[in-house]
Amino acid sequence: MATLIRKVWESVSSRKYSSSSSSSSSSSSSTTASFLGAFDPVPVDLLMQILRLVGPKEAAKLSVVCKAWRSLVADNELWIFFLRTQHPQQEPCWDSILFSETHLRSGLPIQPFLGQMPQLPFMSIYGQRLQVPGAIIIDGGSGYCKFGWSKYTCPSGRSATFLEFGNVESPMYSRLRHFFGTIYSRMQVKPNLQPAVVSIPICHYDDTESAKASREQLKEAIHRVLFDMNVPAVCAINQASLALYAARRTSGIVVNIGFQVTSIVPILNGKVMRKVGIEVVGLGALKLTGFLRELMQQNNINSESLYTIRTIKEKLCYVAADYEAELSKNTQASFVACGEGWFTLSKERFQTGEILFQPRLAGVRTMGLHQAVALCMDHCHLAELTDDDSWFKTVVLAGGSACLPGLAGRLEKELHGLLPPSMSNGITVIPPSFGADTAWFGAKLISNLSTFPGPWCITKKQFRQKSKVKLW
Repeated sequence: MATLIRKVWESVSSRKYSSSSSSSSSSSSSTTASFLGAFDPVPVDLLMQILRLVGPKEAAKLSVVCKAWRSLVADNELWIFFLRTQHPQQEPCWDSILFSETHLRSGLPIQPFLGQMPQLPFMSIYGQRLQVPGAIIIDGGSGYCKFGWSKYTCPSGRSATFLEFGNVESPMYSRLRHFFGTIYSRMQVKPNLQPAVVSIPICHYDDTESAKASREQLKEAIHRVLFDMNVPAVCAINQASLALYAARRTSGIVVNIGFQVTSIVPILNGKVMRKVGIEVVGLGALKLTGFLRELMQQNNINSESLYTIRTIKEKLCYVAADYEAELSKNTQASFVACGEGWFTLSKERFQTGEILFQPRLAGVRTMGLHQAVALCMDHCHLAELTDDDSWFKTVVLAGGSACLPGLAGRLEKELHGLLPPSMSNGITVIPPSFGADTAWFGAKLISNLSTFPGPWCITKKQFRQKSKVKLW
């Protein structure tokens, strides 16, 4: 460090700084520089460049030299630079780091900002993030599970979800023990070494007493199994909330196109508002894939593998902005499936996704996606849950089938046409931020927080104490 600074100092000390260049610095910068001893002639912006060059560890050491250096090193912009450049593998972008540290670091309930956002001490945050143990992220999903280490750039593996894993007639504890044991075995890690963040699929959605009991039973079983496996701390959180965080929001409506059910989930300041939510049963990824197979068979395009058909759906299908207009266009495209050859589709490409808006095309007697979201917005408006009547106008798409190109634009267009101007103004539909892995990335934001695992996790001791209270 000293050698580098000496070299920089020797290169700049030979230069003569005119009074005009000195006066161009701000008065505060001049004051700081006047206390830097031999570095008095060097402009503060150049000193900041030196600190950037020496890196975070050496910059931190300079903070003990004197009060003036301490003030310079504590500059937020310096540590924002280090967070942007030193740890790109931990977060997808700086905006995600800023969002998570600003909104999520204190855990639930999330406090909305009524005025100006607080200034964060990024020097401390940088150091705290270095000490975060990381976590094993297990995104349960309703179709399949994604798992991996929180320091990875993406999930490292996939498996059947724990809703489908093993013998479905076996007790929940046994199935979960087998499931989590398999995940840890595949990752080749010991459960006792790091916390776990588990995404809970959106199931038992209703606000009825039986649905509440089912959700509580599933969450308690997850905690009990993982603590019996000696996991030190567990964060079990709703999948819709994680998708919302991945989109850098704490309030909004999450539209999760699950395996068999599409859930319209309103979330206000991190809390799921079940009483005003909507479920569309029978309209999900399984129906989309099945309908595509029917369309293909009608045109003598056959495949025995549902996996192949699902892959074709992911590669070729999209949602038309105007369904009637699309029918008159040439939309032919091809895809080669390993071991099965080429598949060429035309109208099937957009007819598949159209059932989200016209379910009766597939023989499903239910409301369309746009109608369900509009109804949910109306519920939120009438419930008057907060003075802010715009929180539910942000719609975040989640789930693998929500990645269909054109879906976000079509849904936004339909909502504007369906709702009165007073309701539709300001509506924004956000596509899945990280595709089918969006909930996994939401968990990644939490598990890399400077305060993790503190406010987000429950420990084995806390879980046992809570269980004792319930027994009493």
